[in-house]
Amino acid sequence: MAAQHEEEYFDVVTKTGEQTGISKLRLNTDLFVVVVVIIIISYFCIIRHFIKKKILGLFERKFNIVSMAAQHEEEYFDVLTKTGEKTGISKPRGDVHRDGDYHRAVHTWIFAESTQELLIQRRADSKDSWAGQWDISSAGHISAGDSSLISAMRELQEELGVTLPKDAFELIFVFLQECTVNDGKFINNEYNDVYLVTTIDPIPLEAFTLQESEVSAVKYISCEEYRRVLAQEHPDYVPYDVNGEYGQLFTIIEKRYKENAEARSLSLEKQLNRYASTSLSAELTGLSAADKEALPQLVKAATIMDKIFHLQVWYSNPSLRDWLKENADKSHLDKLKWMYYVINKSPWSCLDENEAFLTTADSAVKLPPKATKPVPGWKGFEYRTAFPAAKPPGANFYPPDMDKMEFNLWKDSLQQDKQEEAMGFFNVIRRHSELLFEDSISQKMGNVTSSSQDLYVVPYSQEYNSLLAEAATLLRKAGDTASSSSLKRLLYSKADAFLSNDYYDSDIAWMELDSKLDVTIGPYETYEDALFGYKATFEAFIGVRDDKATAQLKLFGDHLQVLEKNLPMDNIYKSEDVTAAPIRVIQLLYNAGDVKGPQTVAFNLPNDERIVKDRGSSMVMLKNVSEAKFKLILKPIADVSIMEEQREFVDFESFFTHTICHECCHGIGPHSITLPNGQKSTVRLELQELHSSLEEAKADIVGLWALRFLMDRDLLPRSLAKSMYVSFLAGCFRSVRFGLKEAHGKGQALQFNYLFEKGAFILRPDETFAIDFEKVEDSVASLSREILTIQARGDKEAARTLLQKYGVMTPPLKCALEKLETVQVPVDIVPDFPIANQILREIN
Repeated sequence: MAAQHEEEYFDVVTKTGEQTGISKLRLNTDLFVVVVVIIIISYFCIIRHFIKKKILGLFERKFNIVSMAAQHEEEYFDVLTKTGEKTGISKPRGDVHRDGDYHRAVHTWIFAESTQELLIQRRADSKDSWAGQWDISSAGHISAGDSSLISAMRELQEELGVTLPKDAFELIFVFLQECTVNDGKFINNEYNDVYLVTTIDPIPLEAFTLQESEVSAVKYISCEEYRRVLAQEHPDYVPYDVNGEYGQLFTIIEKRYKENAEARSLSLEKQLNRYASTSLSAELTGLSAADKEALPQLVKAATIMDKIFHLQVWYSNPSLRDWLKENADKSHLDKLKWMYYVINKSPWSCLDENEAFLTTADSAVKLPPKATKPVPGWKGFEYRTAFPAAKPPGANFYPPDMDKMEFNLWKDSLQQDKQEEAMGFFNVIRRHSELLFEDSISQKMGNVTSSSQDLYVVPYSQEYNSLLAEAATLLRKAGDTASSSSLKRLLYSKADAFLSNDYYDSDIAWMELDSKLDVTIGPYETYEDALFGYKATFEAFIGVRDDKATAQLKLFGDHLQVLEKNLPMDNIYKSEDVTAAPIRVIQLLYNAGDVKGPQTVAFNLPNDERIVKDRGSSMVMLKNVSEAKFKLILKPIADVSIMEEQREFVDFESFFTHTICHECCHGIGPHSITLPNGQKSTVRLELQELHSSLEEAKADIVGLWALRFLMDRDLLPRSLAKSMYVSFLAGCFRSVRFGLKEAHGKGQALQFNYLFEKGAFILRPDETFAIDFEKVEDSVASLSREILTIQARGDKEAARTLLQKYGVMTPPLKCALEKLETVQVPVDIVPDFPIANQILREIN
């Protein structure tokens, strides 16, 4: 036995193999492995401090290894300006609190819905501030380079042993805490991101695993009692000013759970009544038998665009959708919630500046597996899937806690081709740290590849893989039966694009489509990305081509180069190679995906600047949608808002003709541009979140200019002139009612206020409006020049100034909208698709 444990000695040689005369003890292999593991972990902790709190805790619990380096390393914080922006500087925790630097932290509250109680923790006696006092459920600083949401998830897991996915966390407000304690030695200037986790019932106290260095006890306390002790500044509780910013916590909870069901029902009914229901159909007799056979596959594929779009809006949106649908028959209020959700496709109302009409209290209930340690006889706790009251500007295209500065710093660190990818249409941006955290919790760290940069790109083909694969299969089946060769090409190439993420060929195929059965499907518009305007949403339009109306519109597509050459802007900005735009008029059978709220009457695609530069764009006009909007909305608006002597000029022909010219004018003017410094770019990339509103204003006002131009060259009848301008004025009131956070609404407000200021629009004593035909033409040309020049120069500041001055609610606009509200003219339509609905019933 002794021989088995006796260690071997080895002769030590030089690097070239000669004997040195020295012998050394062979290190025990097992001990050597342990030492190596400890060295590696220590090195990992030192150089990667920004993920240590996510991963190290798991190593410590699983292997009982604590690195000496990790024990003594001080946490670093990002230093902020007084207004909360990052400075690019990080400092040790002690220095930050010593110097009073502004920094960021997270507060997470666990709220039990059934008992209206908040969970609070007693801070450990060893804490350097408010030791031994009762405080937030869990809280912690955001370490340098870390994100807010991941920090909230991590702190809850570390301090209380509660593991929840991100859809449990609702950011309810941001609170600035400025105070000094410990005789001036601890200065706390802290921006706190306050999160709420809503559980159905209280979590048993024995289910928590407390982090002894941070937490000594937990308990539940009613919201009313907690508010009372804070107001009394009870010495056992960490102080918060409930009459100040932090009082929002109690106000939000109280409003959610004390609102009267009858009052909510009346409010939702009023919101629903702003939409006029209308049935949209088309004559199918012109379709071939093969196309009719393909139609069910296409409608089914379109419904998948709906599912993807719901996910693009917000990550918990699909859960909310399914929950509301499942519970719609429980009460009259539940039915109204579902009906209004179907219109908006989210909890935010399109016609109310994206104000939430639902709260997390209305949302889906989930039972997470292994969220806490088990308790005998207890199944676990249920929570509400969360969404914020304020619509996230980045939707679900970016991490919810990412701001512009973080994105731009990351993007600017990339190589040029990777920068273009980051700003591309067809991908989302995600965090490595979120992946690391989720995998560390599920003990799958071996599959994680970390990165020194937290953000990374995920192509749509990967992010929505299962849904796109299903849609691709349906498109191929439809392509197999379709009679038109161009439709076959479109469907096959679009199916390929869904899986390859390369949409160039499929968009060319769409532009060249020559089929009685008309199909538009895929990612196109970027309105939902209010942060940058980079990312495209999925949508689908299926219709039957109106051959007679399509033939009548060839004039517009054929004259785009002439219009471009004569645009009211400097010649240096004009393009010499504008391609004639194909225009198709269809009767809409079905739409899906990004068609929430106000319905589009036409679209000009694609938005990919590469294709616009190479091949131009193509337009699709939805004639039956335009007819419904004119009859149910525009004509009633004119009867109320337009001077009696000019009402006769409002007609469908002028309305529809301007809509055509609007779409044509998306295809002319600046797209790919050269900046003053000689750099090549695009209008979309330079104007970012301002691009959509300004582009809609451009298409509108330049469309009006273009109609006058064509009349002056006898290509359109001059008799259209007065009708064109008066119908446009009535249309201003229609579009502004969509809301000033919506691109068309904001763009229309810009035009109305500009033309009103110039005297082209006149408010009369009887509160009706009229056109000054002597002034309107020059005013239209002036605004067209201003917008086109801003786009050509890529001048974001000029765009911001113009929108801030004119894209607002002014007294004349408010006067018109209040009058329309009084007589209850609908704001938009809610289409019903009887043919498609029958197909879906048969499929299901």
